[in-house]
Amino acid sequence: MRLSNILVFGFVGGIFFIHPCGGTPEDVVVPPHRILPPESDPSPLRVAPDRADWTYPLGAPAHFEVRFNLEPYPAGGVPIRYQLGPDMLEGPEKEAVVPPEGLKLPVTPPAQAGFVRCLVHANLEGKPVKQLATAAFAPAQIRPTQAEPADFESFWAEQKAALAKVPPDYRLEPAPALSSEKVEAFYLSFQNVGGWPGPSRFYGVLCVPKGPGPFPAVVNFPGAGVRPYTGNTGLTQKGIITLQVGIHGIPVNLVKEVYDQLHTGALDNYNRFNLDNRNTYYFRRVYLGCLRAADYLTTHPKWDGKNLLAMGGSQGGQLAIMTAALDPRITGVAASYPAYSDACGYLHGRAGGWPGLFRPTASGGTNDLPVEPKLATTGYYDTVNFARRLKVPGIYFQGYNDVVCPPTAFFAMYNSILPPKELILAPERGHAWSSTHQAPMEEWACRALGLPPSR
Repeated sequence: MRLSNILVFGFVGGIFFIHPCGGTPEDVVVPPHRILPPESDPSPLRVAPDRADWTYPLGAPAHFEVRFNLEPYPAGGVPIRYQLGPDMLEGPEKEAVVPPEGLKLPVTPPAQAGFVRCLVHANLEGKPVKQLATAAFAPAQIRPTQAEPADFESFWAEQKAALAKVPPDYRLEPAPALSSEKVEAFYLSFQNVGGWPGPSRFYGVLCVPKGPGPFPAVVNFPGAGVRPYTGNTGLTQKGIITLQVGIHGIPVNLVKEVYDQLHTGALDNYNRFNLDNRNTYYFRRVYLGCLRAADYLTTHPKWDGKNLLAMGGSQGGQLAIMTAALDPRITGVAASYPAYSDACGYLHGRAGGWPGLFRPTASGGTNDLPVEPKLATTGYYDTVNFARRLKVPGIYFQGYNDVVCPPTAFFAMYNSILPPKELILAPERGHAWSSTHQAPMEEWACRALGLPPSR
């Protein structure tokens, strides 16, 4: 597969199956995909659906199997507490006893395509043990609940125009501690729109291969949180210019205590700042800063002028998809468990993506009140509405056991993508980075950028 121009990348054995023309027929249970093998798990508690791929046609009977690997096995069995219900809405706890041969918990098949999860807790010799498993029912048929604002296109055209009026003022500072015989590293900052009158700044780490070039490039977007960054030197050693950015408008090379204090203080819950106003919402500045990061790479003298890849997982996957949708120079996207997908799902009785907006409270109410203005804002920032606008091929990764970026929300987004796409699934995995899923993502990136995977 030969790509030209610009790409977006994120985290996500078998064979790849490529969906050649987008769209998802209603009789397909799960889109074409590759399944990663399970990782070893030392826990004595095992919970799993009764199908090896954890995926069922809509309406099919299903069970969760609960087993303990214990010798000797307690004569009276092992007491457990469990919840069994829709993804992220599993319902009240129940109690049961697991005999030596294991326990089968029947699943009430959902009336609509979706996911059902089983959460199991036990105490073994005074120590708590917990496991979960998630069954998919026709995930290829999941559709978004998020509405699309009528002025979505004009709103983002106006925001990009506002960014263009802010001089970029690119500043580079050598970072010798991050450099090597193959990589020349820099701290980069540039001006961006502000959340208040006047510009702000965006910060990141630029890593450039040593040598004359030209080189393809990658813009690397971060997961949620507040932390320092040291650059993506691994990809740079393969012959790729990389720019890893932070999103909070603070330098990325401060002492860790600064980020820890911001995480629990001034930037706690930043994903909800000004959510009731689309023009001042926290992610407006973030999205436009990501677009300017791609702008910078296209100005670099060693860039090859045609290949730029953007990478990210979770919040980074959200930002990668957004950048690909809004920047016509992007030529591909790869994203692992992208956040902010179908963010209003909880208002429709099913899981919504990170950051869990409008989730029901324990008392039966709803979080993030008042709903109406905040819901209106999400339509302009939801990953679903950017996924609908993708025009480039991509690769995506998701685990069924993800309780941060739930699979229900992921498939609402993924099924909205029309260009050719590759899907990697790891049913038993949650919201965590893994080298076994990173490796095929990077192999895809190298192919997309015209580089040999082993380079």
